[in-house]
Amino acid sequence: MEEKETKQTLYLVMGGRVTDPRAVTFADPESIHVAGVFDSYENAENAWRGNAQRTVDDAEMKYVIVHLHKLLDPEG
Repeated sequence: MEEKETKQTLYLVMGGRVTDPRAVTFADPESIHVAGVFDSYENAENAWRGNAQRTVDDAEMKYVIVHLHKLLDPEG
């Protein structure tokens, strides 16, 4: 029997100073803080929440969750 490979999900949590708090344009992309890569949305959300709450008083700091698996396999 042939095993069907399950698709891996990967989430990147990153953040930094943005030029406009309503957008996701980073002021200095080379200084983006990478919180990590996670294999579940729940773990990524926990990392995002922790970093976002730590910087909540700074309106120009923004953390995001990037769905890496969608970038790696856009047709999947």
